[in-house]
Amino acid sequence: MRNTAKLTTAVLAAGALTFGLSACGSGNDSASDTTGPLVVAASPTPHAEILNFVKDKLAKKAGLDLEVKEFTDYITPNTATEDGSVGANYFQNQPYLDDFNKKRGTHIAPVVTVHLEPLGLYSHKVEKADALKSGATIAVPNDAVNEARALKLLAANGLITLKDGVGNEATPQDITKNPKNLEFKEVEAAQTPRSLDDVDAAVVNGNYAISAGLKPAKDALVLESPKNNPYGNFLAVKEGNENDPRVKKLAKLLTSPEVKKFIEDKYQGSVIPSF
Repeated sequence: MRNTAKLTTAVLAAGALTFGLSACGSGNDSASDTTGPLVVAASPTPHAEILNFVKDKLAKKAGLDLEVKEFTDYITPNTATEDGSVGANYFQNQPYLDDFNKKRGTHIAPVVTVHLEPLGLYSHKVEKADALKSGATIAVPNDAVNEARALKLLAANGLITLKDGVGNEATPQDITKNPKNLEFKEVEAAQTPRSLDDVDAAVVNGNYAISAGLKPAKDALVLESPKNNPYGNFLAVKEGNENDPRVKKLAKLLTSPEVKKFIEDKYQGSVIPSF
């Protein structure tokens, strides 16, 4: 978020650990004490912005005490939800969560889908995707799901061809045709906007694009289509907490007409309501 200090993953992880220990030590675990505030871990943009709109405009009337904790990485929100340091999170999509639960043995479950952030290809060096030169270097997220998503975006726009059936596990090794001989640089998803000065183009997640001052609907060379898109972002909790009354209240507020209007007005097509 433009007015939020950026923290390193290491600091965030340490902060989450400290917060978790203090919560457990005080007997005020946000995931078990359903009478206390609901603490939600979220990426700064747009997730925390949407949650803060709910907190400021809707939560009090609904009888919800909401606290928003911002994280800039894609790991800590899930591990903090798993260990009870926070009661819920809002930052991810289903393919990412499926992969995370499988690889890390966590038990995070979706509650309600709120919005889609279209993935886009951006460049500081060319204005159209077909202007990329032979041998151009493309930065892509280095986590499995977002890398596959990035490659599928490039394939959907004719820049590469992927092996049939690779789905959400695609890697550069699954490219069967690469007419421009594109090279791929794998970087942490949060770093893809910063890589734009060092590569010819980068595939950037919508939240990181917005945080970097990019306007996906305007600035992207190519952009994901929202039609039949499986990458909607949702509110999630640890399995077993889906019926927490605080979570139910938040789920209802996040899919309210007020939030839909807020998303449409604020993000102008760069974030799309999924309800």
